[in-house]
Amino acid sequence: MPLRKGPVLHEFRKNSLLYLMFIPVAAYFIVFAYVPMAGIVVAFKEFNYRGGMFGSPWNGFTNFRYFFLSGKAWLVTKNTFLYNVVFLGCYTFFSITLAIFIFEVESRWFKKVSQTMLFLPYFVSWVVVNAFVYNLFNYEYGLVNTIIKTLGGHAFDIYRNPATWHFLLPVFYTWKWVGFGSVLYLAALSGMDHECHEAAIIDGASITQRIRRITLPLLRPTIIILILLGVGRIMRGDFDMFYQLIGNNGRLIDATDIIDTLVFRSLVGMQDFGMASATGLYQSVLCFAIIMIVNSFIRRYEKDYALF
Repeated sequence: MPLRKGPVLHEFRKNSLLYLMFIPVAAYFIVFAYVPMAGIVVAFKEFNYRGGMFGSPWNGFTNFRYFFLSGKAWLVTKNTFLYNVVFLGCYTFFSITLAIFIFEVESRWFKKVSQTMLFLPYFVSWVVVNAFVYNLFNYEYGLVNTIIKTLGGHAFDIYRNPATWHFLLPVFYTWKWVGFGSVLYLAALSGMDHECHEAAIIDGASITQRIRRITLPLLRPTIIILILLGVGRIMRGDFDMFYQLIGNNGRLIDATDIIDTLVFRSLVGMQDFGMASATGLYQSVLCFAIIMIVNSFIRRYEKDYALF
């Protein structure tokens, strides 16, 4: 009597090509995401080069205790969370606004040019951005301060005024990422049923009414999913941006220091692998807890839009 094919084997044979295409993705995450998780043990050890990752002596929660008693734990946690909340809000709002604006424009030439121009900052390195910022706002010979002094005003040194960066960092972040975000929302808009808009136009609805009553409700699932994905990284700062624009400026460090820059300084400055690993584990646990809480609220009120 022939054996019956199991559901797993049947599914694999039915979609064998898709599973074959998934192999490189699976290999990437296994090698670069799951295998390095073994390094978590360093957070609970007094690391030394002789013993290595697994041979160093255990020290329990000493590394975590040092991190919380250093006086930096609350500061970097607060900065990381607040900056990323502002970044996520600005990024989402302007991405949706630009996507709807480009979608509603009828000129195909304008759409292509605007999308290209908006997407260009995504490919610009933060090293290059830092060079532009420095030459624009340098206290002595920056373009902005030169113009201000020419008009009879007083030069303003942004590298000595921490409050200025509370505004500048969201501006730079939004400028760099809004083009990428608008493409995602444009893709969602392109897949919508255009008959709804055509019917609304026939009924005499204005552009504002169509955006408010049709476009935004249809974009709602995409918005929620992308926000949830952003919330999952809300405790992970954009290290490249903060380190390149701020560096080790002591005057700005309290206002701009985040978990990622603290971990970097612990590794480079103090060679404290244990504390750096403990801080990274603390960061990952916070990300996991936040995404689980937010997703549970979404699942409770909008079950179809939850990640899981």
